[in-house]
Amino acid sequence: MATAAQFGVAGMVCWMWLVERRSSAERERELTQAHTALMESSRGQSAVIEVVRDNTRAMASLEAGQRGLVAAIERLGGSTTGNAGGARIG
Repeated sequence: MATAAQFGVAGMVCWMWLVERRSSAERERELTQAHTALMESSRGQSAVIEVVRDNTRAMASLEAGQRGLVAAIERLGGSTTGNAGGARIG
């Protein structure tokens, strides 16, 4: 306390300014870290969205192929209603 009184009001203002600057630098560092984490998260989300988009495209292609296969089997006279070995009943 004696050291603080020795510098008076000017010393106290200087000390308060230094404390504020230190706090401000800490806040800036935390904001930078939060921003970096947010950007990395955004890149990760973009990657997941791209994977889902690719998987959807693959599933649609697979479904189209299966529909084509069913149509070809039906054109050849086969049945797709669950008969074992594709044998026709009737």
